[in-house]
Amino acid sequence: MSQLIRRLRMTEAGFPAEFSALIARHDERDPALTQTVFDIIAAVRNRGDQAILDLTRQFDHYSAGTVSELEVSVPVMEEALASLDVSSREALEVAAARIRDYHLHQVAESWRFEDSLGNHLGQRITAMERVGMYVPGGKASYPSSVLMNAIPAKVAGVSHICMVVPAPGGELNPLVLAAAAIAGVDRVLTIGGAQAVAALAYGTESVAQVDKIVGPGNRFVAEAKRQVFGTVGIDMVAGPSEILIVADGTVAPEWTAMDLFSQAEHDEQAQAILIAPDAHYLDAVEQAIVRLLPTMEREPIIRASLSNRGALIEVPDLAAAVELSNQLGPEHLELAMEDAQAWVDRFTVAGAIFVGAQTCEALGDYCAGPNHVLPTSGSARFSSPLGVYDFQKRSSIIHCSPTGADALGRVASVLARGESLTAHARSAEFRCNADFLCKE
Repeated sequence: MSQLIRRLRMTEAGFPAEFSALIARHDERDPALTQTVFDIIAAVRNRGDQAILDLTRQFDHYSAGTVSELEVSVPVMEEALASLDVSSREALEVAAARIRDYHLHQVAESWRFEDSLGNHLGQRITAMERVGMYVPGGKASYPSSVLMNAIPAKVAGVSHICMVVPAPGGELNPLVLAAAAIAGVDRVLTIGGAQAVAALAYGTESVAQVDKIVGPGNRFVAEAKRQVFGTVGIDMVAGPSEILIVADGTVAPEWTAMDLFSQAEHDEQAQAILIAPDAHYLDAVEQAIVRLLPTMEREPIIRASLSNRGALIEVPDLAAAVELSNQLGPEHLELAMEDAQAWVDRFTVAGAIFVGAQTCEALGDYCAGPNHVLPTSGSARFSSPLGVYDFQKRSSIIHCSPTGADALGRVASVLARGESLTAHARSAEFRCNADFLCKE
């Protein structure tokens, strides 16, 4: 085993236990954190705007007399966009256009049909009215997250997006404001942390309650989203970033090493794993890791990530790699293979699949088009990337004809009485024709 990144071999007797330990999710909640967030949420619910001002002063060292002083006006957002250098603005605009085009393909339409009894049944699709979007501030400023969260909401037809972003010491990243202008964000408030989530979830004198909260944040934000879920919708409670690369040995080892780095640099708990059937290729990638790591700006984070949760895994063949990948259910799955397209359908559990040597995960983070908000911690087994559908509501439409009400009422009567729900039965029986004996 390397001191930098562990090596595992699937054919060894202890592998199942080692692999299980590698992919184990340590999601135990911190009682102290839970209580702190609960207290912050309670303060905002009880004291509204004043709590926001007090907590912003306490945590972000940013003082304001009113919440309106924490608001960034649309002209300021537009000024931030206008002030960008040409290459930065073009990059944001190209990314935004590609994200918008991709998500336009996701828009669902309402539908109806008439059944054989003359009943009209269907589903009506409507957009949420108000969405809150959390954006990290300070050191972690991600304009790409603004685009990925706001654009699908606007494509869905959301009327109002309120973006909250902490501004420690009053400082804001102009790229974040420019991205907000491009994406059509309606309001920006420089508040952050659990207090921002609470304000969006419950509303205050100056902050309107939203229907759903999306966007990444630190552990306080994640815990706050967990606690307000049910009062409002949330996108997910995301875990550390993950990448799994399945390689056949045909891609340059330096490329594969850098692709592992691309996720490891996010966080010391991020997970980067390479699976390949060729031990010599794993050796070459490990050598590339050792050689390239000192050149990385975020070397300490990458080193800790690879040491904590990274792995190079040797398997007998690519079929075994498929088995392990589907067991893991990675957020990002790269198929660094010569014939990747022939294998892609075998990988059934992943947030996003990057097919072929040219398709690095970083392209998906910024500008390929599909959303980079993806299920983590194995939740790809039951959840999906953020999309337009996350901002649309579905209502069932049921319009019975007299003939349909009679036929369905007879069926409902039997089933309701079988469940001892007499009122249900009699309600249905009232719609039946006189020849149907209404039971007491």
